[in-house]
Amino acid sequence: MSFSLCFLLAFITLHVSSCDAWVMPAGGKSTATRHTASTSSHLGMAVGNKHGENACFLPLEQLDQDYYAPRIVQIAGAYPGLTRQEYEAVTSEEAPEPGQWTYDFSDPDGPQMGTVALPGSNVVAMCQDPVVIIAEHDFLGVPLPSAITEPVDLIVLVDRAAKSFAERRFLVLEIRGEISIAAFEAKADVPEGASILGQVVLVQIPWLSCMKPTKSGFMEADEYF
Repeated sequence: MSFSLCFLLAFITLHVSSCDAWVMPAGGKSTATRHTASTSSHLGMAVGNKHGENACFLPLEQLDQDYYAPRIVQIAGAYPGLTRQEYEAVTSEEAPEPGQWTYDFSDPDGPQMGTVALPGSNVVAMCQDPVVIIAEHDFLGVPLPSAITEPVDLIVLVDRAAKSFAERRFLVLEIRGEISIAAFEAKADVPEGASILGQVVLVQIPWLSCMKPTKSGFMEADEYF
């Protein structure tokens, strides 16, 4: 007997209420830790333009306080034939806070850092070879309210199939073995020897409790992006 399953996703989630950057610690535990090593190595490496510089703008999407992220849920099995052991073996976690998202670390031994669910849209669907990078907002130059003093994680969706230069489009580059995200006004501005690894197609910003509501009912009063 064959069974058609719509989704095959494991669910081990990590909440991002603190919005700190994270790395996957040894042993595969889904615990958030500060991304200090990689961050410090880039402090003196300014490449290209950040968001808002020289008419270069990231494709930002600000989540609002009423946004509910897609929830990744484990599949226990197929019915008929499902056993109680299989049914009770899967785990579940709480849903993310409104305006935020969760990460999935179901395969700590795999090449990926983890998984995150993105809302369905034309932009997401058109990506030929999508991959997500978690980036701190200040390294991309994305402005956030002054009440936020700690780095905030942003979801950066990259299409690895788009390896060509585009004016003022944010690119993922490899420069002397380091990954950089930047935009350039002209191809001549790209550092010599840099390899274009993809283009940024979407940057998702969480809604945090210190932010003002993003939907007031009046367009002239709505804030952010």
